[in-house]
This record gives sequence, structure tokens and C-alpha cells, in this order.
Amino acid sequence: MNMRTKLPVLPAVAGLAAGLLTGCGSETGTADGSGTDIVMGMTDDVLATDPASGYDPGSWLLFNNVFQSLLSFPKGGTEPEPEAARECAFTDTAAKVYECTLRDGLRFSNGDDLTSKDVKFSFDRMRRIDDAAGPAIMFPMLDEVETPSDKKVVFKLKVSDATFPSKIASGAGSIVNRRAYSADGLREDGKAVGSGPYKLDSFGKDEAVFSVNENYRGNAETQNSGVTLKFFHGDRSGLKKAVVDNKVDVAYRGLAAEDIAEIEADTTGDQDIEVVEGSSAEVQHLVFNLGDPVAGRPGVRRAIAQLLDRDALIDEVYENTATPLYSVIPAGITGHNTAFFNTYGSSPSRAEARAALAADGITDKVKLTLWSTPTRYGPSTDQEFKAIAGQLNASGLFDATVKSVPYDRYEKDIAAGKYGVYVKGWVPDYPDPDNFTAPFFGKGNVLDNNYANSTVTEQLIPETAAQSDRSSTGQRYGELQDIVAEQAPVVPIWQAKQYAVVRDNVYGLENCLDASTVFRFWEISKN
Repeated sequence: MNMRTKLPVLPAVAGLAAGLLTGCGSETGTADGSGTDIVMGMTDDVLATDPASGYDPGSWLLFNNVFQSLLSFPKGGTEPEPEAARECAFTDTAAKVYECTLRDGLRFSNGDDLTSKDVKFSFDRMRRIDDAAGPAIMFPMLDEVETPSDKKVVFKLKVSDATFPSKIASGAGSIVNRRAYSADGLREDGKAVGSGPYKLDSFGKDEAVFSVNENYRGNAETQNSGVTLKFFHGDRSGLKKAVVDNKVDVAYRGLAAEDIAEIEADTTGDQDIEVVEGSSAEVQHLVFNLGDPVAGRPGVRRAIAQLLDRDALIDEVYENTATPLYSVIPAGITGHNTAFFNTYGSSPSRAEARAALAADGITDKVKLTLWSTPTRYGPSTDQEFKAIAGQLNASGLFDATVKSVPYDRYEKDIAAGKYGVYVKGWVPDYPDPDNFTAPFFGKGNVLDNNYANSTVTEQLIPETAAQSDRSSTGQRYGELQDIVAEQAPVVPIWQAKQYAVVRDNVYGLENCLDASTVFRFWEISKN
């Protein structure tokens, strides 16, 4: 997910082709509305209430709670389980035909029955609209969706894709009511009709209000009676003040690193708040435009990789709320290695950086602009990039400056090829190595950096995608990561830790913070 934080190593995703059965979860889970209302704040905005459009963390938070997917990720798990479906499985050995049977009694929040026709409508609609800010980019392999009965849906794929179950378990697999959505256009009235544990009662500039959906049938068992989500629009200090002053029960996404460190260091207990830390696979990369006359030179990219001091950034900018990242696949995900550590070492080396430049015929100081955007990829991004420029300049080999622009201009300028070096963050759509490689290096990738490698795009990505036993993909993903480290079209910087700050009487947040990136409203309770 174009953002769009090492942590306990998670089990490998394996055996998806063998089928996903209801033994993995409860058939009778309902939303009963017990408990009290929860007030939650975050600095992210929700950019869309229509699943055919939103492809950002805030919007997917809404989708994961208001809509159902056929499959979902259980708390702490990386292998999808049935949700709106009773069972799902590949019905062929090539992993090109995927069939699901729906649960009994599925209904949308407005009372309409949910059938296979709604599933087909949702996927057909999302791909037909193909919104630039939507998740259709995740489904180039999908050929057609068939509905042999009201309870059965069949996905036919153009190519083998063993990660397909994980893709439809994400927010991109949200099922909408065919009677409440246009087949050809986005719904833009700020309303939503889903079949998830919650229904969206209202959506405005500064808050969204959710109540329990009494029609829900699935695995979730709600521990509260509703959630009010307050938007702080990038105001980190405002969010901290709100949780300290008991204006919100939970502060999620966007607190500054120094705020988290300060709260963790407070041993007096006077504030009645605490920090909850969870696992995450959110990453950030330095990206190089290979079409740029400076950043396009291998010597420049390798020299920067030699000079980047991740430990200093983590300590000085992020106050240890992240961990150094040495490959494009993060720790805790199948296939992760430390390719950049192996290639460039862990400590900055001016001598190696100078040698990399000299090997490319560069003897003069390299003038370079690092482009940033202030909030989209984390509230400390500008500070981080100034620190990186300082590291490069301290070597005497670079004359680096930093420029920061608003996100809408930032994305347009990247697409137009105007930047040589820039930042990209990524929150995974699903916890599989495919989601950290295909979106970055495949056709139509999200980086827009003019990098192409036929071994990666024509061999490694399609071959690994076809392997149903995901734990067996490690060697090939290792090859991919080694190629990226050698050519350095990107340089990984950090893998974040995931935090929430909660009032002392709020519980369950440990079940909301894991590598699946699904924030589960229903797990939160309050005394």
C-alpha cells in the first residue's frame, strides 16, 4: 500500500492451495454491541469510503471494519482464514482457479442479502473503475469472476498466483452491496454499505462514527458498542494532548517518536496512559530515479548506500521507534535477508563510497536534492531527510540539500520524472514477500523510478507468485533481494515498530497491531 513499522518473526505463509476451511474460525461470530463506545484519534486522514478508490492506511482501516472480505487475517496471523466465505480453495494444481462458498445468513448493514452476485459485482466494479487511487492495480492476474450459484463464486486467473487468497483477504477484497453502488462510478457521498462488524453512521471532515452492525455474520466478536474516529490531520501535538487530556481513549498512527519515548519514560503513572507496541511490516525506502542524470548513475547510488547511517537515524530522529532495514523484504516476512548489509556493511564507509564514485568516473563533489513530503510517510520524514543530507555532506563527497513539498504535488512530480532521489513508504496490503517486490519492480510499479530488470520481472516475480508453498520461496526471493542490493534502485532505510497509546482502562490493542496491518475495532474494550 503506497503510504503509506523488526519485530517478532512471524510464521511463513504456506499451503494456501490446500484450501481454507471453517475449522480456522467461528461460524457463528456476530456483532453483539456489548461494552462501551471507544473514542480513537489518528493523524492520518481517511481518503475514501468507497473500496474501489481508497488505497491508503486510513481508508483501509475503515474498509477492514465496515466491509467483509471472503477471507481475513486472524489476529497475530499471516495466513488468511474464511470470513464471509465458509471455505475457499484452489481447485486446480496450477493455482489459476480459486473457488469460495459463502457462509449462510450473510446480510449487509441495510438488511439486503449478500450473495455471490455481490462478490462478482465488487471485483468487476473495482477493476472497471480502475481508479488511480484504488486497489485495482493488485489484480492484473484476474481474468473473470463466475457465480455458478448464489453461494458459490469462482475466480479464474490469467496466470498462476498462489498469493491470490492473501490479496482478497485485504481491504482490496471488500464486498459492496450491488444495490447501493454504481457499477461504473465511485460513491462520493461519504456513506458506506457493507457487511462487516461495524456500520458507518456518519463521516465528516474531523470524525467518523461507527456503530455495531447487528446483521454481521463472521469471525469477529465485538468488545465495544461503537467507535468514534477523530481525525487530527497531521497534528501530532494535538493528538498527544487529546490522549493525555482524556479526550480520546486511543491514539493510533502519527504520534511523534519523541512523544512515544516521553510517555514510555514516564514511570510516575500520573498520566494514566500507556504505550502498546506491536509488530509491523511497514517500511521506508530511499528511491532513485534511474532516468535522472545524477541519481541514474550506479556509482552515486552505491556511494549513498555506503554512507547511510541507519543506526544514527533510528537513534536521533526516531528515538528507537523503528529498526534498521537492510533489504526490501522486511524481517518477519518469508524470504527476508540482509542483502544491503552483506553488500555495503552496517557502518558508513567514506573510502568505499569514494571508490564507488571513482569506479563510475566521478571525481567531483556530487550535487544532489533529496525530495521529501512532510506527513504522508511519517511525521518525522523531513527531519530524517535533513539528517541523511547531513550524513552525505559530512563525507565531503556530496553537496546534498532537502526540499519538501505537499503530497499532491509530490506524487505528480515523481510521475513526471522531476525528482532524482525521493522517499517512499509502504504499508503492506497483505503479509507476503510478493507484496514487497511485485508492486516495486513489476510492470506499472508504484515507485515510478524507471528501473527495469528482466530477471526480476520475467522470472523471479512470476515464479515465486506461482508457488503455493510460500515457505519454499525463500531462495528465489533471496536472489531478487541480492539483485536489488547490487543495482540499488532503492535503498531500504527502516522498518517501523507499530504503536498505540491508550488510557489505562482500555484493553485489547495488542490484538490490533500486527504484520497484517488490520486494525480490529472489535478487539478494543473499555472499563
